[in-house]
Amino acid sequence: MDQVLVFVTLALTLILFIWGKIRYDIVALLALLFLVLMDIVPAAEAFSGFGHPAVITVAAVLIVSQALQRSGLIDVAGRFLDFAGSNLLVQIAILSLVVAVASAFMNNIGALAILMPVAIHLARKNGYSPSYLLMPMAFASLLGGMTTLIGTPPNIIIATFRADIMGEPFGMFDFSKVGVFVAIAGMIFMVFIGWMLIPKRKAQSSEEDFFDIENYITEVKVTKESKIKNKTIGDLEEFSGTGVVVLGLVRDNKRIHAPSDSFDLKTNDILILEADTDSLKSFVGNTKTELVGGKKFHKDAKGSDDILIQEAVVMENSPLIDETAAGLRMRSRYGINLLAIARRDKKIRQRIDNVKFRTGDVLLLQGRSININDAITSMQCLPLAKRELSIGEKRRTLFALSVFFISVVLVVAGLLPVQIAFALAAVTMVLSKILHVRDLYNSIDWPVIILLGAMIPVGTAFETTGGAMLITEQITGVGQQFPPWVLLAMLLIITMFLSDLINNAATVVLMAPIAINTAHELGFSVDPFLMAVAIGGSCAFLTPIGHQSNTLVMGPGGYKFGDYWRVGLPLEILIVAAGVPLIMWFWPL
Repeated sequence: MDQVLVFVTLALTLILFIWGKIRYDIVALLALLFLVLMDIVPAAEAFSGFGHPAVITVAAVLIVSQALQRSGLIDVAGRFLDFAGSNLLVQIAILSLVVAVASAFMNNIGALAILMPVAIHLARKNGYSPSYLLMPMAFASLLGGMTTLIGTPPNIIIATFRADIMGEPFGMFDFSKVGVFVAIAGMIFMVFIGWMLIPKRKAQSSEEDFFDIENYITEVKVTKESKIKNKTIGDLEEFSGTGVVVLGLVRDNKRIHAPSDSFDLKTNDILILEADTDSLKSFVGNTKTELVGGKKFHKDAKGSDDILIQEAVVMENSPLIDETAAGLRMRSRYGINLLAIARRDKKIRQRIDNVKFRTGDVLLLQGRSININDAITSMQCLPLAKRELSIGEKRRTLFALSVFFISVVLVVAGLLPVQIAFALAAVTMVLSKILHVRDLYNSIDWPVIILLGAMIPVGTAFETTGGAMLITEQITGVGQQFPPWVLLAMLLIITMFLSDLINNAATVVLMAPIAINTAHELGFSVDPFLMAVAIGGSCAFLTPIGHQSNTLVMGPGGYKFGDYWRVGLPLEILIVAAGVPLIMWFWPL
């Protein structure tokens, strides 16, 4: 009976993961709590997963990764990419290589996020679409992550499974034996073939071109006859409804950015409005204001030089998700104006204050130079503009790199387990103020931590109730009729397929027990089977939902759902063809 309940729970969990309407960490908690209520997972052990070495290691690595980003380490490398020339293949190769190397030692999302603005700048500078660069970079971040123990959570999980079985985890560079060659093969494919499979998108030379903002930002003048004279900004809604947004105003040739709702309007004020054509026409008619947009008063007013327009991508864990600008009161809370939203290859212009934000949306934001970057950070969005290095950054970079290097040496030398070494590194980064305390907890991807902490007891129940063994028997029954490499290929392909649909950490938690049982049943070493699962867990190339890196580039690249498998399918076939022989060579059966 317990085995049936576990199977049903896992089946429903996978369905909810694929459906995606409920966030994966909540789904994992629901699965765990159900098994606790059914007395399959003991209540006393329900949250034991949160103290698991894999969970601690992932959290510590994320903190260290964020500190490395803040230190300016990857920004230094990014500055040299301006000298990559105008050759597209060279730019794809260099960007992919830098992202892959960075992803081997830090969070792959962070590595990609830092270099995305550089890639977009290069694309616009040379007059071609960023789509040619962004997908290769996203895929390179996944390929690079598979090459080291700390490159991706699946590798950390696989290492702890090996420690439970053999008493010793995989080392820092044990994954490199296969991962490096697979990553090189994948990037060669992307540089010479893969990018040509990406649909051609229209190039944009700037964010203004991308959103065409002048078409719907204009100015109206408050005259003596205007009905809004002596009214407040908040009173304008009765005249405009939700189709017009006040971005600012000009009074006495001085610009006032994002005025509050209580701000009083006077004769000769110039209102800077965002509106579609129909809403603007209605507003001017109802308020008896004078349309003066063609004169662009707001660009000549004092203080206008301090107003910046910047693009940003909504990240997966942003507080904006499923909220609207109106509901969040974005202007008063963050001090910025939302000018436009671009979703995949579509531009949303009408009533954007009431559009619910989604992961990967590209926002066009307007704010003062002193606070717009802080606002974007608070919203957990990724700015798509080049950042300059600050004075004194070199010293911080060298210190952060030294702390990281010492941590790696301690792990490789076997002096400290990885969770302790990187926990110490994380504390050192905070104490040295490379990473501020206020950013400590923001640097942790909490949904992934919750997912792991909840799924580890679920995975244990899957194994202890005999569920993993039942699936193993089916696999070995088929595998006994074929050579061992066929079994490795099957495990690799199944893991790849699941990673394209659900979180790769959850995939590895479920597949690792099957891999171990399969090896034991056939009398083989567990290492090649665990390596097959580890490689497969990093190969989420077929969909934009399989990994955050894929989701992150979807909006800026203008990709559609089907664009991923067009490039990802031949890449995954290549990885299977190269990966299986490499696994058997470096990790004999």
